[in-house]
Order: sequence, then C-alpha cells, then structure tokens
Amino acid sequence: MSVLVKYLPKLVYWLAALLLGGLMFVVAGIAGAYIYLQPSLPSVEAMRRIELQVPLRVYSSDGQVIAQIGEQRRNPVSYEQIPELVKQAFIAAEDDRFFQHAGFDYQGILRSIIVNLIPGYRLEGASTITQQTAKNLFLTNDRTWRRKGQEMFLTYRIEREFTKQEILGLYLNVIHFGKRTYGVAAAADLYFGKTLDQLTLAEAATLARVPQAPSRYNPINNPEAAAQRRGYVLRRMRELGYIDELAEQRAAAEVVQARMHATSFDVEAPYVAEMARLELVQRFGAAAQNEGYRIYTTVDSDKQTAANAALRAGLIDYDRRHGWRGARSKVDLPAEETPAALEELLDEAVATGSLIPALVLKVEPRSVRVYVRGSGFAEIGWDGLSWARRKQGKTLGPAPKSASDILARGDLIHVTSELADIKPGSASTQPPAQRSLVFKLAQIPEASAALVALSPDDGAIKALVGGFDYFDQGNGKFNRAIQAKRQPGSGFKPFLYSAALDNGLTPASVVLDAPFVIDDPNMEEAWRPENSSGDFGGPTRLREALVKSRNLVSIRVLQAIGMEPALTYAQRFGFERSSLPRNLTLSLGTMSTTPLQVAAGYAVFANGGYRIQPYFIERIEDPQGKVVFQAAPRVVAPECDVAVPAASSVDARGLEEEAPVVTAVPRACTRAATEVAPRVISAQNAWLMTDMLREVITRGTGRRALALGRSELAGKTGTTNEARDTWFNGYGHSLVASVWVGFDQSKPLGEGEEGSRTAVPIWVDFMQDALKGVPDRGWPMPGGLVQVRISPITGEIASADDDTAIFETFMMDRLPTGGLIGGEAGMPGQPASPDAPSEPLF
Repeated sequence: MSVLVKYLPKLVYWLAALLLGGLMFVVAGIAGAYIYLQPSLPSVEAMRRIELQVPLRVYSSDGQVIAQIGEQRRNPVSYEQIPELVKQAFIAAEDDRFFQHAGFDYQGILRSIIVNLIPGYRLEGASTITQQTAKNLFLTNDRTWRRKGQEMFLTYRIEREFTKQEILGLYLNVIHFGKRTYGVAAAADLYFGKTLDQLTLAEAATLARVPQAPSRYNPINNPEAAAQRRGYVLRRMRELGYIDELAEQRAAAEVVQARMHATSFDVEAPYVAEMARLELVQRFGAAAQNEGYRIYTTVDSDKQTAANAALRAGLIDYDRRHGWRGARSKVDLPAEETPAALEELLDEAVATGSLIPALVLKVEPRSVRVYVRGSGFAEIGWDGLSWARRKQGKTLGPAPKSASDILARGDLIHVTSELADIKPGSASTQPPAQRSLVFKLAQIPEASAALVALSPDDGAIKALVGGFDYFDQGNGKFNRAIQAKRQPGSGFKPFLYSAALDNGLTPASVVLDAPFVIDDPNMEEAWRPENSSGDFGGPTRLREALVKSRNLVSIRVLQAIGMEPALTYAQRFGFERSSLPRNLTLSLGTMSTTPLQVAAGYAVFANGGYRIQPYFIERIEDPQGKVVFQAAPRVVAPECDVAVPAASSVDARGLEEEAPVVTAVPRACTRAATEVAPRVISAQNAWLMTDMLREVITRGTGRRALALGRSELAGKTGTTNEARDTWFNGYGHSLVASVWVGFDQSKPLGEGEEGSRTAVPIWVDFMQDALKGVPDRGWPMPGGLVQVRISPITGEIASADDDTAIFETFMMDRLPTGGLIGGEAGMPGQPASPDAPSEPLF
C-alpha cells in the first residue's frame, strides 16, 4: 500500500501525459487528415448550390404531363410537402435520434459495436441520416479510409451549414430506392403509383427500409423480406410514440400491393416527348435532359388522346381484314387458376398500344373464357371472334364455324376492350356506372400509320402520333409523322391543280381523260399510265377530275403548265425542290415527303393562302423556372398581307430551314414583318381549291367523312401504286390533319385497300372528337370571284336556254374560254405551253 502511495503521483502523471499525448496525437491526426482531405471536399457555396439530377418534364399546352425523361427517376419535393407520417417512418427506420445528435450518433455507434459482437445477431450499421446525405450527395460508395474521412468532415460541415429540416429534406430527395429511382416521391410513384400524401402507413413503412438494401428489400423483388422490414419500422414507430399499437397492428396486417408503375403521365404522346428531348439537347447540350428543364408543347391533350385512339382502332380494323395469324404463344396453365397465379404468368407478356395480354382458359362452341391482365376473368363472345379467318399466305381461309377453329386452352393472346351498355340504350349516353367492359380478340398490327394535326393559323402541332406503339421493341421509336418519307400519291394533286389555276386554267377547263403512251429513250419500256379505276372519262372538267382523282387528267395538266412552273409552285407549300421528280410522274405524287410536310401544305388552303411553319414547342423553362426559349410563330394576319417571292421548306423535324424575307408591311398592320405568315397563293386560288376539295368529301373518294355531318370539311385521299402508301389529308377552319397508312418496308397493303378505306376512317374518328364544340361554318367567298352558268360538257359559258347548265366559280380575270387540253395539239411530247419542260418525260 505504501508503495502504491509512493508511486501514485508518478503513475497519474504518466497516465495524464499519455492521455494528453494521445489526445494531441488524435487532434493532430484529425487536423492533418482535414488538411489532406480539404481540397477534395465541396465548399460551403457548392453545397448550397446542390443540383440534383432531375428529369426533363414535357407538358401539353393545357399543362398535362406528357413525359419525364432522364437517367434517374426523381421527383424533388420540399420538406413541407413530405407528410409527417413519411418523415417519421424514415427517422424510425434509419436514425431515431436525428433531431438530438450533431451528425454523429455515439449511442448508436456504441450499440452497433455491441450488437455486431454478439454471435448470431445480424450486422448493424450506425450511419446517421446526415452521414448518408453526405455520402449520397458528394461521395462515392468506396469502402476506404479516405472516403470515411471525407464523410466525417462533410457530415460536420453539413450539420453546421444546414438546419435539421433541410438535411432531412435533402436526404429524402437523394436516397436510392433501386430501379434507377431516387427520392421518396419517385419511389412512391414507382412502387405504388401514388403521391406522398396518398401513401398508407404500411406503404410508408415499407419504403422506409428499402434504401438499406434496394435490391433485397424492395417490395417487388422480395415482398417477404419487405414485409419483415416493414414490421421492424412499425415497431420502432410505436416505441418512439409516432403511432399507437392499434395502428401498428392494422398496418402490419395490410396487404401491400406493389408493382412497377410506368413513369406517370397525363396524356400519352411519347413521339412528341422524344422530339422535345432532341430539341432540348440540340439547344442546350446532352446534360440538360437531367437538369430539370420543363418543355411546354403545343399539343392539345384531348386531341392527342383522340389521335391515339383513332390511329390504333384504324390499324386494328385493317389488320382484322387480313386474317388471323394465330396466338402469340402457348403456356402451361397452373393447377389452380387463381388471379395471382395467372397474373404471374402474364407478367412478362408484352402489352402494346391499346392491346392487352390475356390467357385462354376455356373454349366454348361460340365463345372463350379468358383471363385479362389487370382486369380479371372475362368472356369473348362470337362478335369478338368471328373475324378471325386464318391467314394462309396471301389469301384467307374459310370463315370460322366455332371458337375452337381459332383458339385453344393455354393460348396467349391480345385483346381490345370497349365499354358496352349493361341495359338497352345508346352507348354514348349511358353513364360509365351502367356500362361494362367488352373484350374482343385482336393481334398486333403488322402495318403502320401516322397522324399529325396542326393549326392552320400559326402551325402549332395539336396532335402527333408516329406509330401504333412507341415502346414496341421492333421499330416503335421510328416517328413516321416526321421521319417516314413516302409518296403522297393523289394527295399531291391539289397542289398541282392550284398551280394550274395560277397558270391560266379554271375549274371549268376541259382536259382529255384518255389513254396515251410515252415512249422515252431513257426508259426500258413505254409508259402507259392509267386511272386507278381502269376506265376513261373523255373530256373532263378540272373540278370533276379532282373529285374523281383522274390520273390521266393530272398528267395532262402538268404537261400543259410546264415542269419548271410546277416545280417552283410546289415550293410555295413547303416541299423541298430536291424531293420533287423532274418528270411527269410528279403529277401522280411520286416525290418523297412526310405526313407533317403534307399537312403543312394543306394548311395553305385552309388558312386562305398563307404559308405557316409547323412548330411544337411553346416555351422551355430552366430548372429555376426562367423562360429560356419562347416560340414566335408567324401567324396568319390578313391585315398584314404581303407577297413573298419564295417560300422556305420544312425539314424532317418540322422546323423552318430558312425564314422567308418579308420586304414590306402594310400600314394597317400592327405586327412586325417577322411575325407575319407570308401569302404564297391568292385568296381566290385558296377558296377555289377548298371548294373543289369539299366536293371530294361530298361526292368523291372522301365520302366516308360525311359521317361527321359537317359542311366545312375539305380534303383529298391518296393511294400510290399497289396501295403501298394510302393517305387522307383534310381540314376545317381550325384544324388540318394528315393520316398515312402503309408498311414500313413499303409493300402493298392488299387488294381493295386504298386511302378511302384505310386512312379516311382514322381521320374521321379523330376529327369527330377533335372538332367537338367547334362551330361548323362556311367559307366566305373573297372578292375577285364570280359565279357563272356553264355547260357541264364544254366548260364554256352556257346560253340562257341551256337546261343542263350548272354554276361554276371563276376568278374575274379568268372567265371560261373553251378549248380542250390534251387534244392533238396538247398531247404529251407536244407541249401546249411555251413553258413545257425540255428534260426527259419520265
């Protein structure tokens, strides 16, 4: 004892010295580590300027979400927007002393050490929410002492510079939930298809444990493990006083239905979304698509929805006319055909467009019982099956007599659905509660289609569909509305006839509709053009020739006005000169052009003669909401009428290549010259063309459009050789729409298929919805036109006693003069006009 007393002061001294030395060593080590690591740490200013990867958002003109595009799925929310229940679930799961500690939870560290030393216990970490925020925002996942040192200093700096609320808000926006999803708001949408305020307690508790091991604990990959971790979170929430025992029990018993939800959107326009993304990248670079920009398009959500439905229904109808190719595949059905088991079988089946995967469970004589993914058990009646004649090469087999001729148990098929009445009555008037889903057999169409609709007043694209399904794994992303350069066929004739009216012809000019032969030394064999009907009409007035789409008349019209004037005139409508053939096939629409370019051309007729430029982006906002691009379209303004010598062309994206130069503006106009759409054809010419194109609908190839019951509509069908391309291009006062139907590989659509049968029904279905509530009004006749009684045979002014006389409209300086175009003096090879071409005819 005396020895201990004797050496105690020295012992205390050396222990104190050792402790002090050790402390100084630790302090020096920390200081040295800080000096070493400080250059690699973000500054306070950089931390304050945190920019999360936020997807590009694309909106319709009425503010509906079209798409979210980016490498990471993220939906940043403010601290105030996060419900207390969600905050409490994550605090209970990850860091229950978050609001008490200063970034490092020493109690948690000690507990973690003890637990990890006890055999049989699962290893437990002790990272606080602040530490996880530092790692997720600024550091890598490397498990090195350097990275741990950086995390320690960053945690300290974050705690000093940010409030606890700011730290928790950041954490809940940056944590990873698997499947390229970051932040709790995006996770709620991904796994449950909900916003944060819609989450139940059970769902919030489920999400709270996912970040610990996203691939292992997410409720899709491993629902059992997710349920176990949910129980832990609920228990901790009760122990911390956030919920009571009853709430814990109810949430623990709740069946959580988690599945992959596609990125939410309000209106389906993926082709427009991709166009917007490409435009953003071109303007601001590739990084911009992950920086939170917002693009507001000109797309009208209602019209876009109508366009999607019309195009898909039209392609499905066409496909059914050409036979049943059989079930997609066959599967082994489970012993117990429960919804869960059948849904699992259908989980990997492809849903495309409006088609839904289904399994055939039982085949009756005239019906089949199926299980439809997401809808459950259903029956397909004979009305939904009887179309399915087997396709046998290029022909169709006999009509099926029973359902077993078509399907068998275990077949994986696609179906369409539509609402039908539960009780007798009109489907259009029955409320949804009194209507049920009816399913019909369908198959993925092999043919393709495109639809584009725009405003003739300024070129704003109101709807655009580039194919049956953008997400098709084959050629889905190919945007046929702006990328497919196809022959417009007879759809080009209105532009040629407009040129004819500008070069001395009238609607009453008589042109010979008769066969002829062109024997050109540049051709292997003689060209013998003919009408699609195979007959000939003899002398035919120009109006009748357009209504009946007479090919031979169109060839003679081009011969009469001359190749060069026709080529130059076509450019007024936006067609690229390089795409126009320099031979007589031009009259039959053999150039290559896109549906958007054709629609823009027809807009000239619809708006009274003005050249507009199609556009689809109204404005672009940066992440801070500042407008960095605002569209300035040229608008139709009759009070600012100016003529422009040459019109520009539309490129593949529908954007102007080179703006027309306006040299003067009338005094009555209050707009700048660059704001005005230039006049490219006269108001008289535009009115006459519309008047003739209206008759294409009332008594020509567009008669199916009469179903709309509107008198204003005008348009023209187009069908190329062998029906490889079929079209309908039509318009009213407020909307122009072009529809193309064909195969991507440019092969015939089949016997009997033409624009009036394939494209017109799609156009009609679209316009029926697109023009709802739009008044049907006539086309006021502009000055400079006069109506005259003429002979329907000769096109000349009729005598007073001619009982067969009809009225025709003429430009005042171009009254009928008589004569036959295409007679002996005007046969091909012997031009009737001094402007006729000197180059080869074909």
